[in-house]
Amino acid sequence: MNTEISQVSKQVANDHQHMAELTAAAMFASDAATRGLDMQIVHVAEGTATLSMRIRPAMLNGHQTCHGGYLFTLADSAFAFACNSRNQVTVAAGCSIEYLLPGREADVITATVTEQSLTGRTGIYDARLTNQHGQLIALFRGKSHKLNAEVVPGLVLRENAVPT
Repeated sequence: MNTEISQVSKQVANDHQHMAELTAAAMFASDAATRGLDMQIVHVAEGTATLSMRIRPAMLNGHQTCHGGYLFTLADSAFAFACNSRNQVTVAAGCSIEYLLPGREADVITATVTEQSLTGRTGIYDARLTNQHGQLIALFRGKSHKLNAEVVPGLVLRENAVPT
């Protein structure tokens, strides 16, 4: 049985930080929406992620402010990287957002997500969206649900790896 596990485990993460980084890299590579909006991963760690995005002219609504859907998408993407950081496929079960200030053209909006609770298959994550001046633009809350799958199949922590 140990032989089967070691053959399946093709990649080993040195620690929780390395696990989060490897998982984020794999997710980013297959996330056309996040890449298509030119979002950047600023930071990722276990249970947390920070992504940023510059507001482009095509993202403006009729009031010449950032359409709320783009701000929600930024927060939702950061939420996804935070709740999948342990290499367990985790999806949104529900999300809400409160808009506090408008985003303007050329603003760089940063969404920082922090895990608030993780019990069984359910997690609660909060995000703060700020502009380049540190002004709070929006608050987001996401509820996650863990599925029975890995983001990177076979990726394990070194402490859990079976010696070869």
